[in-house]
Amino acid sequence: MPHIQCNNIEMYYEQLGIGDPVVFLHSGFSRGILAFASQILDFQNKYSCYYPDFRGHGRTRSKSPEWNTPLHAEDILTFMDHLKLPKAHLVGYGMGGGVALYCALNQPQRITSITSIGQSGFVASMQSEEFEPEWLLEHERHDFINMMKDRHMEAHRGDWQQFLRQKVNDWRTYPQLSEEQLSCIDCPTLFIADQYDPYAPEEDLKRVTSIIRNSSYVIVPDCAIDLT
Repeated sequence: MPHIQCNNIEMYYEQLGIGDPVVFLHSGFSRGILAFASQILDFQNKYSCYYPDFRGHGRTRSKSPEWNTPLHAEDILTFMDHLKLPKAHLVGYGMGGGVALYCALNQPQRITSITSIGQSGFVASMQSEEFEPEWLLEHERHDFINMMKDRHMEAHRGDWQQFLRQKVNDWRTYPQLSEEQLSCIDCPTLFIADQYDPYAPEEDLKRVTSIIRNSSYVIVPDCAIDLT
């Protein structure tokens, strides 16, 4: 599949299916098609599905290793420009949910709907050192380290520690949207979280859906969402 020039990066993406466009936005530890592998067959029968890799992730190429959620949103809107997609549904997983919200805020006329999975629209109230490089090395989490190397080698050129520091910093900083900004989002918006998700608790989902018009949330019982 192709790379496409978006801003100052070469964004890798895959496309499957025919129909109204849906852009799938992966989580901070994953990449396009891996994050949504279980949904591909269902969606491609009715929609034209796009699976881009964010800058700093997967097979997307960039001279700079730096990235953040607002910058991803700029890239996705440019990606839509290059593919001549005037509007699209956005399905965001974890960090991708935050990216979708920024897209809707920046260019609301381009977004048909948002589905945000495991992302409440607010900075996670629960913080952890679990994904810091030092913690991973100390606790010999070599399986996770090797997975990050394998998934993102082309993007971060083997510097997995820099990649994870970028991720943790983004996680602790974004989404950084005020209630006034969130209230400007008017496309149909659905938030989905699992019953035990510490990063998208129900109280945050109640709050965000009270701010965004035409929004709702669903709690999936007896399951846990894995953002990797």
